[in-house]
Amino acid sequence: MKNYPNLERLIEIIEILRSENGCKWDREQTHSSLKSNMIEEAYEAVDAIDDNDYPHIREELGDVLLQVVLHSQIAKESNIFDIEDVAKGISEKLIHRHPHVFGNVKVNSTEDILNNWEKIKKEEKKHRKSLMDGVSKSQAALMSAQKISKKAVKAGFEWPDENSLYDCINSEFQEFKSAKTKEEKEEELGDILFGIVNLARWHKIDAEQALLKANKKFMKRFRIMEENASKCLEELSLEEWDELWKQAKQELKKQNSKEENNL
Repeated sequence: MKNYPNLERLIEIIEILRSENGCKWDREQTHSSLKSNMIEEAYEAVDAIDDNDYPHIREELGDVLLQVVLHSQIAKESNIFDIEDVAKGISEKLIHRHPHVFGNVKVNSTEDILNNWEKIKKEEKKHRKSLMDGVSKSQAALMSAQKISKKAVKAGFEWPDENSLYDCINSEFQEFKSAKTKEEKEEELGDILFGIVNLARWHKIDAEQALLKANKKFMKRFRIMEENASKCLEELSLEEWDELWKQAKQELKKQNSKEENNL
């Protein structure tokens, strides 16, 4: 078995930082105080993956690993579990959920593997009484909506065809238009977004990734508009904004085309 001295060194460093003679900030951290850090580091790792920037990916994965080791050290100090227990737990889970690799189960496709995974997972989670159990309360809303939708579909709760899904979304738009109060509009807007997530699932599109890409595209176009504007942005007319937006779209298309040709 290969040794991992740098991993062991990281664990020792975290122990020192959390010790009496370590860092005051690190000692003050709890599982709860580090929640936002865990989410932020995971998203930054995803950004690096999207950029295909391997040095950045390595760095961000280190930050994610830091969170795992830090949470494990906090638990160790209360004699709850440590990093070895974390590694042992996930190792046993992976072996159990891959009987086609570590056992005698035969599979013919990726679909067979995923079906086995879900079957084994269901056996492991016998305490769950509802299909909705296990949906993370802290997940990004779009990701959570897509997971909820997939779980409902597995039980047969699905639109009969794509047109009926469009009808449902259009109906939600009409209900939003008819809503009178802010609370009613908020509720109807939520229904619209949930319907859009189902549309994404119907076409095997990850809604979260689709919106992240749209966000990045908008920011790139807006930066181009800022560069092309001949005067202060606040002084632009609607027509000038529209013209700058069209220019930005064309410039971004050219940039993307050049990048694709250089691949």
